[in-house]
Amino acid sequence: MSRTKRGIVPARKHLLPLIFLIGVSLPLAARADSGTVDVRTLPRLEGAVEDTARTQSYSLSYGVGSVVAITTQATKKLLVADGWVQFLRPLDEKSTTLTFKKAQQGLSIHFTQGLGRPDQSVVSYNSDRITSNVPFPPQATGIVFDQHRPYLGCIAPAAFDATLDFFRKEMAAIGWKQLTAADVAARWPNAEFNETVENGVRIYYTHADGDGFYRQRPVMLTLQRRSDGQTGVEIRVASFALPETLEADSEMAGLPRPKPTKAAKSLGGSDSVRRQVEVAVIAELPATLAFYRRELASRNWTEETKGAVVTPDNVTLNFVSAEQTATLTLARKYDLTVVGLVTQMTEAALAARARAKKEADARFMNDAAALAKQVIAADAARRVAQAANLSDAPLRALAGNATPLPLPENAEDVKFDGADGNLEFNSASSVKAVSAFYRSSLQSQGWKERPSVINQPNMAVMKFSKARKTLSLTAMQMGPKVRVSADGSGLVVASAASESRKASSGSSSKTVDTLELDPDSALPVPKQRSMTSIGTGKMPGSDAPFRKELEASIPAELNTVLAFYRSELGKRGWQETEGAVVKPDQAHLAFTSSDGPATLKLGRRNGETTVNLAQKYPTAAAKADVVPKPGHSKLMFGNIGKSDATISINKQTIKVAAGAGGPQSARPPMIDLPPGKYQYALKIAGGPTRSNQIEIGAGDTWGVMIGPGGDVLPLQMY
Repeated sequence: MSRTKRGIVPARKHLLPLIFLIGVSLPLAARADSGTVDVRTLPRLEGAVEDTARTQSYSLSYGVGSVVAITTQATKKLLVADGWVQFLRPLDEKSTTLTFKKAQQGLSIHFTQGLGRPDQSVVSYNSDRITSNVPFPPQATGIVFDQHRPYLGCIAPAAFDATLDFFRKEMAAIGWKQLTAADVAARWPNAEFNETVENGVRIYYTHADGDGFYRQRPVMLTLQRRSDGQTGVEIRVASFALPETLEADSEMAGLPRPKPTKAAKSLGGSDSVRRQVEVAVIAELPATLAFYRRELASRNWTEETKGAVVTPDNVTLNFVSAEQTATLTLARKYDLTVVGLVTQMTEAALAARARAKKEADARFMNDAAALAKQVIAADAARRVAQAANLSDAPLRALAGNATPLPLPENAEDVKFDGADGNLEFNSASSVKAVSAFYRSSLQSQGWKERPSVINQPNMAVMKFSKARKTLSLTAMQMGPKVRVSADGSGLVVASAASESRKASSGSSSKTVDTLELDPDSALPVPKQRSMTSIGTGKMPGSDAPFRKELEASIPAELNTVLAFYRSELGKRGWQETEGAVVKPDQAHLAFTSSDGPATLKLGRRNGETTVNLAQKYPTAAAKADVVPKPGHSKLMFGNIGKSDATISINKQTIKVAAGAGGPQSARPPMIDLPPGKYQYALKIAGGPTRSNQIEIGAGDTWGVMIGPGGDVLPLQMY
């Protein structure tokens, strides 16, 4: 068994602790990244409150109780006193961020106003790595520095010889090696190495990668004596180490740009009348000029000799193409070539573009007009065909009817509300036959008709009075049926429950427990019902509905009806969404389907369950542009009268021309409003102003139809 002497090699079990002790005994600076400052060690202004939750070794923020301008100046003094030297980055002259350098460490500081506190500031420290370090002369002014190329421009206050000695010493200290003519000739045989600098000197250096330096290219140090006794300093990448032929980068505004670049911006698009590109290129001016001449020529631009200026530091050239003119400017700034390229379409090209657009618009309008004529003609033919199927034969009264108003024998989808005095139904007879039926039957009951100007083949409005009661009836052709609606005090009954249950044939006062689907209904409804009606919202002359609504009254308990609809809608693939409200006397559910959203509302009235099932069709509504803005409602205005009308609502006045909203009219006026209740005032030319109220919900579209007599019929379209 071997043994180890004490004091020479520690036993194996003690080796790891010893290594650890050696490691922790090393100075912190030896183990840290010397090229990156730990911002936690930097000085801070008095009263600083650090945001510790976001503090890192490379980034931290703290707040102080002073405005940004004062905080900025105080921070500059604080960092300078700690040995940091402030500089500007090339092309960042307007930046509010402060940049500093200390040996090979970089630091950037930006300032913001305290959140909601203009009297406070937030200071943010961020460490920057300097990958191409060069020394700053002591007390230098006007320092412009790019730590990645590198580039340095400044004025050294010392005399020329002292400044030259400083750079020879300090460049060597951080690893820069002076290049000789032989070094340059071996790698860059075409380089100009022995240039003379007026009243100065130029020295070339190279640096190996590593020790914080990355992909170093040779640099040239240029020093020049100034008349004020100071020394001008510039360090930049040697000209012979920059590319002589530039490659193309991605286009901007349809115009070429080279690479590499320091910055680039553009205005306009590839088809704009005026385009502008500004690029700061990391290359010499001749290489940049050659790039643009080559790229513009490949795009069929021709260079003009008139107005051309070409000097070693500035270029201005004009170009022309079939439709545009261009001006190219190049200038030197720092170690960059700054490019400006502006193009402008010629007057002739603009005129040609305007003519082409006008012709295209004219073709579009002609095609649209032709299509509209076809649609109108087809709609007119359809309406004529539908009207031909409506019977003009005299009507007889429906036997056994218990409503206060007589019903024709072919009344269907009857909906009667005795409490509110409303009645609606459909008829297969013509408007003429329905009007004759009511004029005859009501006159025989002692009702006196008041004159009405609406008495057309497709619509009639009748008004009656007897004693102190009134009746208003409207018969309107709606596709293959005539829709009749009536209201007034003559329809109000004392026992609404009894009358409602007797409003249609087949009604029953008996409550049913099992409901059976009516297969012939467009929207699901039980066969066991005392009343049903289906309405659609669509543009006049169109067969594409935006919305369908079913209303029914079912002699069954609410829970029974709710179970029926959940089952039947589920069979159709409708998905119930969250947020359902179910109470003993009411329910409100929302659904989604492949066609669009839907709502189901159930209530109780006169011992029966009332149903309101409405489904929207967003695709059809979007095609007709009747969908309201998000979170809003839309109102569409129509006017079937012969006189223009105006509606004032929510501080807006809308003119509704006579015939607006009809199948042969232009697009009716529409407005979007936030949901809510609105008072509106209606005025028809030559008549008094009438006021009323409408309530609209978010996402809904309502049609507001104005009759010749000034009556307003609001209908939910979507």
